Amino acid sequence: MPSGALLFQSIILGLLLGGMYALLAAGLTLYFGIMRVVMIAHSAFLILAAYLAWWTNDRLGVDPLLSLVVTVPLFFGAGVLLQRGLLSRLRPATLTMMSVLITFAIALMIEGLLGYAFTGTQRRIRLGYGTASFELFGARVAVVKLIAFGLAAVSLAALYVLMKRTQFGWALRATIQHRDAARLVGIDTERTAGFGFGLGLATAAVGGTALSLDTTIYPSLHWHWIGPLMAIIVVGGLGSVPGAAAAALLLGLAQSLLQIPMGATWAQTVFYVALFATLAVRPQGFFGGRLAQRF
Repeated sequence: MPSGALLFQSIILGLLLGGMYALLAAGLTLYFGIMRVVMIAHSAFLILAAYLAWWTNDRLGVDPLLSLVVTVPLFFGAGVLLQRGLLSRLRPATLTMMSVLITFAIALMIEGLLGYAFTGTQRRIRLGYGTASFELFGARVAVVKLIAFGLAAVSLAALYVLMKRTQFGWALRATIQHRDAARLVGIDTERTAGFGFGLGLATAAVGGTALSLDTTIYPSLHWHWIGPLMAIIVVGGLGSVPGAAAAALLLGLAQSLLQIPMGATWAQTVFYVALFATLAVRPQGFFGGRLAQRF
């Protein structure tokens, strides 16, 4: 029987992990909600952002968080170009299947470019506060994990305000909910979809930078993230950002608690169990229908 202190430590770690997972999965949810695109390359863009954060820190001596000033607009522009220049040209009837193939190829290209530029050597950011921690009601909390969680919380809050309180957000939500009806009321759905896709990749820039603070990176790491992130958006409800956030917190907490009896490797199976259970019991997801109305 694990001690109360160990349980509390695992709960704190699970919530911090869940916040990170919510940010990493937000872009995937936007892609599918806007265009029904399964963006396999999202995790590759996460690792690309992590490498850019590592490079600016290693070569320029800049704190990785400052690299966001460059990577966020860069990734936003790349997302707009990808949607307008390539994905928007696909036929709607085959869009979902073709998007899997195309973005799979993009993921391979990014992995190959990273391997060529940086080799397969594992990289890790060395920060002055990288090993710092503090005690919270008897639990040790790593400063980098708290910073990553804070970055995720601020980013998701900004995304919520953008979607809920701005004209662009209203147009984007209308496009997600019913593309044809949005077009009928005068919304430029193609332009909105392009900006929405850019927004999704911008979250990858933030997520990859947050990931780099406490993770050893290498070019093929993105394959590790595809399964867990897909599980999160399916459990949360495809196209629902709040649903994905709720699922991420739940699964992050479950993973952390399962590490006590099962160890870190086997605890990750919780994502795949949750994915198959959702597909069998409630394919539309457990959270999307209720939470999406509030978003």
